[in-house]
Amino acid sequence: MPQSDESATVPADSHSPPGTKPGFLSNLGADLPASLVVFLVALPLSLGIAAASGAPVMAGLIAAAVGGIVAGSLGGSPLQVSGPAAGLTVVVAGLVDEFGWQVTCAITAAAGVVQLLMGVSRIGRAALAVSPVVVKAMLAGIGITIILQQLHVLLGGQAAGSAIENLAALPGAITNVELHSALLGLAVVAILLTWKFLPATVRKIPGPLAAVVAVTAVSVAVAPSVERISFSGSIFDAIALPSLPDGNWRAAAMAVITVALIASIESLLSAVAVDKMGGSRTNLNRELVGQGSANVVSGMLGGLPVTGVIVRSATNVEAGAKSRTSAVLHGVWVLVFSALFAGLIQLIPLSVLAGLLLVIGAKLIKVADIRTSLRTGDLLVYSVTLVCVVALNLLEGVIIGLALAALCVLWRVLRAQIHAHAPSAEALPWRVTIAGSCSFFALPRLNRVLHSVPEGQDVVVELNADYLDHAFREALVAWQKQQRNTGASVILEEHGTTAFSDAEDNTPQRQDPREFPLPPRTSWMPSGDGSKSDDDGGRLPLRSILLGIDKYHRRHADKVRPLVQDLTEGQNPDTLFVACVDSRVNPNLITSSGPGDLLTLRNIGNVVCHDGSDASIDSALSFAVKGLSVDSIVVCGHSNCGAMKAVIADAEGASADMGDGFDTWLEHARPSYSALLAGHPVAVAASAEGYSRLDQLSMVNVALQLRKLEEHPVTGPALASGQLQATGLFYDICTARVVLVTPEGIEQLDPSMAVRA
Repeated sequence: MPQSDESATVPADSHSPPGTKPGFLSNLGADLPASLVVFLVALPLSLGIAAASGAPVMAGLIAAAVGGIVAGSLGGSPLQVSGPAAGLTVVVAGLVDEFGWQVTCAITAAAGVVQLLMGVSRIGRAALAVSPVVVKAMLAGIGITIILQQLHVLLGGQAAGSAIENLAALPGAITNVELHSALLGLAVVAILLTWKFLPATVRKIPGPLAAVVAVTAVSVAVAPSVERISFSGSIFDAIALPSLPDGNWRAAAMAVITVALIASIESLLSAVAVDKMGGSRTNLNRELVGQGSANVVSGMLGGLPVTGVIVRSATNVEAGAKSRTSAVLHGVWVLVFSALFAGLIQLIPLSVLAGLLLVIGAKLIKVADIRTSLRTGDLLVYSVTLVCVVALNLLEGVIIGLALAALCVLWRVLRAQIHAHAPSAEALPWRVTIAGSCSFFALPRLNRVLHSVPEGQDVVVELNADYLDHAFREALVAWQKQQRNTGASVILEEHGTTAFSDAEDNTPQRQDPREFPLPPRTSWMPSGDGSKSDDDGGRLPLRSILLGIDKYHRRHADKVRPLVQDLTEGQNPDTLFVACVDSRVNPNLITSSGPGDLLTLRNIGNVVCHDGSDASIDSALSFAVKGLSVDSIVVCGHSNCGAMKAVIADAEGASADMGDGFDTWLEHARPSYSALLAGHPVAVAASAEGYSRLDQLSMVNVALQLRKLEEHPVTGPALASGQLQATGLFYDICTARVVLVTPEGIEQLDPSMAVRA
């Protein structure tokens, strides 16, 4: 993506590609040959675009020279090449027909001033806030318009004012074809279409230049009377000062805005594309300043509007250009050629340029864009924009396309997916699924779906909302009361980013997405306290394990299946996770891991033993280290641990009666209490950060289990050799944060957690 435009002052070399040196001539060895290649491509294209625009032929060369020198020097894109572009051909042709050439030059200069103001106002990125499908459809519409226009020129006739008129007159033009013109134009088309299949040594010559030169040479010999480019004088004689319009200021002002917007959008989109090809970084605001300056100069000198041109820019990158020097030199070569060899230009037949423009127009219509719009659901926007550009005009077509694109976005964003699902078995409840933006726009559909649920039927409402307003909540609550009055229960399951309760008293807003794999503990009940009873005081059936499994099958099983398909025949975890049996500790949750990642060993107090007194622990360690070759073992304690409470109570003579087995098991944890009393470093560090005596004991217990692993006959040798690592963790339930426990102390793993007083 382009570089940020936050800084108003841009260093001279800040727009150079990585690895380039500052200075105009520092990369001359690469930029000089690249500029010659771009010049050879730009020359015939500039002539053809001028001819298609109804402007003086030299206006295209003036714009090419100014675009290269002015926009190349002042613009924010180091590798973009500017000049007259096919995208404005239709607009300019209409302006010339309506206002005349000199007023069109004034419109071009005024559009440049608008671009300068846009750049100085730092709204370069805002100019990119245009739907790409509208831009692609606009270019395709321009391509069709150019093709319909230039077909008449190729056939030896005169093009009409609009695409519809050209289409209607096409049968007559074919009937009255001028054979020599048609053959010359078709020869250019054939050369350009077959050029890419020729040997690489031949393709070093730009195809447009080769086609124009070769067919022009043939025309001099075999068709001397064919209509050719005509003008008088050199490029300096073609300079024409602009003049103001004689009335109709409103149309002229609209034309200025149209040229400025289209030129800006095309230039900025081209600059972004060039950045991706050449690794450069564009300052979009500075690029607008450069393009605006070029249009002011071009308009004042009698040139066509200037934009960044992707064809020339891509040629520049492929030719090996390293800096803006290439674009500037290409403008110099255009200026020199136009001044010294203008007579050669008058040998080019108009049908030759028409053949060149036919290929250019066809390249603006891309099948890949149509496929993309079909795949992304934007075909309607693409089709309507294209038809309106061809049938009406460019500005109206783009405005209609943007309006339709905005309506499509509103429809997709504001439309909530609401469906009712009948139960598959008699004992199961109905399901109502709601997803998307839940606003008053969705109330008609919400009421229709909710009232399709029969009275007296238990209902589960699955709400997955990214936006929820008070009107939507009010309608849902009202229906809930109605359904409950019929003796049914209504339970809400929330899975979205917006909480249902927030819509009661707060301003609705979109919440940040939360990647949280567990459902909320509370249910949609009047008390809101997550208690395990329904409205009648009985047990809440939807909290049973079986209904939880049903929910898993409905919402998660299909998403889990791809994660476990590769684990069907075996497992390859990288960690053995030793944790307490406490229900509040979820190893996969706090480690952001999934199926197949953790081999879990859970017991009371998260202990290990190294004396062979517990076969279950020994077997788990052996299976993990020798059977699965895990890379690490994690011992994780937690806050407010019941086992640690029992150890402290036992030491103080107030042990709880939980049976002989529990008391015997605590032998594995009692050494931790002795270490706590002896001032273990972990206890000292935990005390300094404000942890309670109980939590200090839990942390010390983790540190002692790590030492036991070092002494265990299975894990000890692997730890000593470096084949295995052991890590201690402590899960603080009240803050939901994880702390690292080492033999020397503790470390907060979340940097946002302040050190406790």
